[in-house]
Amino acid sequence: MSDTAISRKRDGFAGQQAIVLPKSVIEICSETPPVSSMYITDMGFYPKAQFHYRQRLDGVPENILIYCVDGKGWAQMPDKGIVPVKTGEFLIIPTGTPHRYGADETHPWSIFWLHIKGEQATTIARLMMDSGKSHINAVPFDEERVRLFDEMYYALEKGYGLDNLIYVNMTLWRFLVSFIQSDKFTLAKKTTDKDAISKTIDYMQESIDASLKLDDFAAYVNISPSHYSALFKKKTGYAPIEYFNHLKIQKACQYLQFTDLRIGEIAQKVGISDQYYFSRLFRNIMECPPVDYRKKRLFVEDNPPEHF
Repeated sequence: MSDTAISRKRDGFAGQQAIVLPKSVIEICSETPPVSSMYITDMGFYPKAQFHYRQRLDGVPENILIYCVDGKGWAQMPDKGIVPVKTGEFLIIPTGTPHRYGADETHPWSIFWLHIKGEQATTIARLMMDSGKSHINAVPFDEERVRLFDEMYYALEKGYGLDNLIYVNMTLWRFLVSFIQSDKFTLAKKTTDKDAISKTIDYMQESIDASLKLDDFAAYVNISPSHYSALFKKKTGYAPIEYFNHLKIQKACQYLQFTDLRIGEIAQKVGISDQYYFSRLFRNIMECPPVDYRKKRLFVEDNPPEHF
């Protein structure tokens, strides 16, 4: 795999999805059983990710899972040559392991990916490698596995309430079991009726570009504002407007990572007319200014070395 033959990019693909949890939320996960045993810090889906490339000479604090569902790519870790990753295969990169990987030039991969931390995360990563005695293993395609990924992703899109975090990271165990024991993995679809709070969270997501108040959400489900606020705080751990702001900033992160929109334009797209207020809110939640977040997520290392 020639380094000079590829025009590299880390992110920014048509149809991509990505969520990066704020540090404050990751701290809650690390300190709250049962979530602390294993939890997601980042996740996403990159379809037909042409020129996708990542290099981390010092590794990362999380264990990385990459699941290729179409096309192909490659990966390299210390003391190993460049190894192909094909459709139906998954790649595990343990915490702290230097690595680089990328999409095939001709048939770029479509990948689901997760960064996972927690007390049991490394143990589970080793089990996933032991399932095939390698960092790269194959599993039969199963729609339920993809459904579970989508379920976790869309749950996180609804915000970072403790109930959501517990649900997502308990679901994570079943998702990972589908790789460890794919032969025992069975389909199990469930449907649930949405309560008033879930309905308003859906409404929040559909109204990210609007400037809504507590009364608007309460009226949407025909509950008094005071009672609605108490119910919302009990279910999610956040006040309604605080939760709504988290969703706005989450969407703003995606605009920063995947578009060239200016900060003011992004603020407008998430329903905030005052760019300076938007920047303060962003910094308060993500612990860095929007400009720094964009630079951090989009930085591409020029002329990376051929070997570690």
